[in-house]
Amino acid sequence: MELLMLGTGSAAVTKCFNTCFAIIADDGRPMLVDAGGGNGILRQLQRARLPLSSIHDMFITHTHTDHILGAVWVVRMVAQAIYSGKYQGKFTVRGHDEAISALRAICAVTLPEKVTRHIDKEIVFTPVVDGEHFSAICADFTAFDIKSTKAKQYGFAMSAPSCESLVCLGDEPFNEANRKYAYGAKWLLCEAFCLYSQREHFKPYEKHHSTALDAGRLAQSLQVQNLVLYHTEDENLDTRANTYAAEAAINFKGNIFVPDDLQTIAL
Repeated sequence: MELLMLGTGSAAVTKCFNTCFAIIADDGRPMLVDAGGGNGILRQLQRARLPLSSIHDMFITHTHTDHILGAVWVVRMVAQAIYSGKYQGKFTVRGHDEAISALRAICAVTLPEKVTRHIDKEIVFTPVVDGEHFSAICADFTAFDIKSTKAKQYGFAMSAPSCESLVCLGDEPFNEANRKYAYGAKWLLCEAFCLYSQREHFKPYEKHHSTALDAGRLAQSLQVQNLVLYHTEDENLDTRANTYAAEAAINFKGNIFVPDDLQTIAL
């Protein structure tokens, strides 16, 4: 399996795309996780050579604009492909009830009838609850509430024959209530808004985010093997990979990945 980072930035970035990614199964089937804040997702998919016709599963973590608005564009373009006979099968979008309700409402007021007529037919919006299991792209998933202090947000734990375990923690600090999902994971996907050394400049704690130092400490406490850092600021892209990894490595002794947009990581 592969992890394809379509975007790695936080909400207000302009030099990279908002954090979203695709998990690609052994047979090439992808599942999108979030879609950024606009139709830039279409450019990222095109640059990654990931055609919409190959995407049949999507997971929305929460309703913030940098995660859900791109999903509206994905729904629109999938529906147009269905309308023109260029998309086969169903497109399933999962997320908690608030995310699914918000996506449905935005689509209803912004998309034309020839698009929305496919919702609840070929395009299926499927709410999931905390702790619910579901299957997609030849993998098993468990959705969990990250206990956000802002908008309701879900992460997930994934297991597959070729990937022992992957855990997505969303884009807020870890809550101990979810240790059972993350402890001992092979892969941990964790937000790192900025370097701890630059906390006075970026104010991560005021925005309820973590630093690379915090992420490394968390990964070590959870005894994971590999740590992927994302959802960062974009003022330091040229040095981000080295400086973020170095700061996380102060506490974490496993493998650390700080990917750029469109980078692929073998799971």
